[in-house]
Amino acid sequence: MGVGILYIKIEIFYIYLQMRVYLDNCCFNRPFDDQSDMIVYLETKSKLAIQGMIKDKGLELVWSEVLDFENNENPFEERKIKILEWKSLAVENIEMNDLILEKARKLLSLGLRQKDASHIACAIFGKVDFFVTTDKKILNKNVQDIELINPIDLVRRFYVD
Repeated sequence: MGVGILYIKIEIFYIYLQMRVYLDNCCFNRPFDDQSDMIVYLETKSKLAIQGMIKDKGLELVWSEVLDFENNENPFEERKIKILEWKSLAVENIEMNDLILEKARKLLSLGLRQKDASHIACAIFGKVDFFVTTDKKILNKNVQDIELINPIDLVRRFYVD
């Protein structure tokens, strides 16, 4: 590892310490998608960089009961296991409660699907800074209280000159 790369990692760690992220299932599953598509490839590389920052404690991962539920529906056992491994790195696991359910119901009025509204409500309840997704149907919504962001755009923020 070159000195320049090490310096960047240390700087990112210092600046972004305590930032919390929530990755939805679309994001966790991105590396399993067809990598011949350039956008999918770049989103995968960005998602892996974000996970590297989580492992290095530069970002805090927040998990939820909704991630468990959706991941359990995954028909691919290997993918399910790989995604579940990230739960152990989460600093918080959000369990559904009446406040979250009410917030999710309000988010449905924006045209979000039930699972997506539940993911976002959990992330808001977990005081997450960034809700990271590759789902354009989510990214095109105007949600208050949290920033919805594509992994490419999030990584771009961390590596700004």
